[in-house]
Order: sequence, then C-alpha cells, then structure tokens
Amino acid sequence: MVERVPHLASRLQGFGTTIFAEMTELAARTGAVNLGQGFPDEDGPPEVLDAAVEAIRSGRNQYPPGRGVPELRAAIARHQQRFYGLAYDPDTEVLVTAGATEAIAAACLALCEPGDEVVVLEPTYDSYQASIAMAGARPVFVTLRPPDHRLDVDALRAAVTPRTRLLLVNTPHNPTGTVLDEAELAAVAELAHERDLLVVTDEVYEHLTFDGRRHVPLATLPGMRDRTVVISSAGKTFRTTGWKVGWVCAPAPLVTAVTTAKQFLTYAGGAPFQPAVAVGLDLPDDYFRGVAADLAAKRDLLCAGLAAAGFEVFRPSATYFVTVDIRPLRPDGDGMAFCRELPERCGVVAIPTQVFYGDPARGRHLVRFSFARRTEVLAEAVARLGQLGGGGPGGPPPEAHGGAA
Repeated sequence: MVERVPHLASRLQGFGTTIFAEMTELAARTGAVNLGQGFPDEDGPPEVLDAAVEAIRSGRNQYPPGRGVPELRAAIARHQQRFYGLAYDPDTEVLVTAGATEAIAAACLALCEPGDEVVVLEPTYDSYQASIAMAGARPVFVTLRPPDHRLDVDALRAAVTPRTRLLLVNTPHNPTGTVLDEAELAAVAELAHERDLLVVTDEVYEHLTFDGRRHVPLATLPGMRDRTVVISSAGKTFRTTGWKVGWVCAPAPLVTAVTTAKQFLTYAGGAPFQPAVAVGLDLPDDYFRGVAADLAAKRDLLCAGLAAAGFEVFRPSATYFVTVDIRPLRPDGDGMAFCRELPERCGVVAIPTQVFYGDPARGRHLVRFSFARRTEVLAEAVARLGQLGGGGPGGPPPEAHGGAA
C-alpha cells in the first residue's frame, strides 16, 4: 500500500519522489559509480558550448519568443528535412519547449480530455504516466518483453478502445534500447488511420542508434505527418541535458494546441541555449555518426562487464541504457532491494526497472544501467561489478543477447 501524500490531488497520488533522486543521493552518500540517471559526464561539442557563451555575453538573457527563437526553429526545420525529408514551416509548425518532458506534458494537457485513454509502450519513461494523469486521462500499457523487446502488434490493437485519444510512441525506446522497425511502425500507422487517432512520438534518442539500425520517424510514413506530434530534444545528442531545450514538430493546428498548454507551463526558457542548439543541429554528419559510435563502444564495454558479472544482459540497439535480468545473481528477483543494496555491495548505482511499468511486478526482476559515462568510469564500474561473484548460481556467466533489442 502506497502511503497517501497529504494535500496532493488524487490524480497525482502515487507519484512521489522519483527513483532517480533516491539513487543519485545514494550514489553521493556512498561514493558509488552512478550508472543510474541518464546524463553524460562529459560536456558537449565545443562549437555548441561556445555559441552559448557568446549568446550570454551578447545579452541574449531575457525572455525569448514563446515559440522559440527564430534561428532555432529554422534549424529544427532544416534538421527534419536533412535527416528525414520532413518539411515543416518554422513559423507555424515548430515549437521550442523546456526539454522533451515539457513537450510531452503540454501535448497530453492540450490533446486529452478527462477520461480519455493514452496507449503507451512499457516500460515507459517515468514522466509519461504523470503527464497523462495531470491531463485527467488514463494510460493503457502495451508491454515490450525481453529478450528482444519487440512490439506486439496484436496487443497494441487490443489496447485501443473507443476512449483512446492518443498513441504515445517512444522510439528509440527508453529504457529497453529497442528501435521500432518499419513493419512495427507500419502497424502503428495503420491503427492510427483506422481508428482516427493522434500519435505523439518521443524521438529524443533519434541519433543514438547502433549496429546499423536506423531511426525512422513515424511521421515519414504515408499519411502520418498530419496526425503526428514529433517530439525531440538537444540534451541527449549534444550532451547538454541540463539545458532543457526540446521541440515539437507538427501541423500548425496541432502545434497551436500544444503551444496553448505550453505557454502556461514555462512560457519560454533557455534563452542563450536556444541559438547554441541551432548551431548543434547544423553540425556536419560526422558529429552525429561519431557520438553514436562512441556510445556503441561504451555499450559494448558495459554489456561485456555485466555478462561477466553474471547478469542476463539484453543488448540495446540505441539510447544510453542496457537492461539486465538480475535473477542469475538474485533468485528472488527483487530489483528494488538489489539496487538499494548494490552501492554497499560493490559501489555501483543502477535503477530498478519496475518503476517504469504500470504494474511494477512485470519489471520486478529487471534493472537498468547507463553507459553514458566516460570510458574510464565504465571500466571502474565493470571492475566493481566483478565483485558480485561471477556467473551466479548454477554455472558460468551468461552471454549478452545479441538480438535486435
């Protein structure tokens, strides 16, 4: 039974302090290597950082326009055309937000009526359920199951009811690292057309895909641009998560609707960071390839170390994260207890994946580690994880899965 929080509205009961805050505090208190929260420990490209400093020094420190500074909106439009062949009018079809999290909240607030249902893929990024609840709507979960975490199209279809208002689709997917393939995307598109649904896509890891996997925006599929709210951000691609600069691309009526909600959340923010992100979006292709290749190597290092420590490892095709099954090392599968004990046992912090499920029991035995750290930090974490005792009960360390997840 979750303890009721005094004074908190009923729709937000159950959304207490995030697990990220708890685990970050635990890392600080114990001196553990923090592989929990998804932030890099290296700064972004110097061209982007220098552009922010220049913007600050040149006086761009007051409120920017509510929809974002013109050069960033133009850069976002160029980015969508350059990488995906999607044309958006920067004046009417692009909105700058305080990170993708605000964009998701504003989309839910703008597009949902109380009692509506929003279909989401679980495990979910933790703000989804809160954003849906603040809108007075209800999440309906479609579970991506290990080892491959592929989309069950029949389950997706069964999740849609007459009350469904939105499909909220996260690809590349946090925390599983799955990249939806063209057949899965086509099934989503077919369902959206058939049931006349709007789709909100969270694409913040769009450039961080590995092993030749390619991110395909749902909006590129026939007829989907007109019913899709595309959301992304600068934080993950440019290693500037604290800047909180995100964006929405959609047809003008949808952007206007989302703007109506967004203007009463932050109105605007990140004034000197917006022109700097514009510089980042125009960086050459080598930058985007390089940041993905760097992360792929770090993924390989951490996955090998986790497998050697005895975990069952589900090798991701994208993002900052790898998910493991802890049962080879902890047969009771209590991921929350495991993560709370791990810093004292070996000096590493991870996140229990159960917090990303509508029913925590579905992810109780799963734990997420971040590989968005410097190589030497990951190497230290791997050495510490080796103290857990190798292959666990019953045999040698399992191999990491090499599937499409």
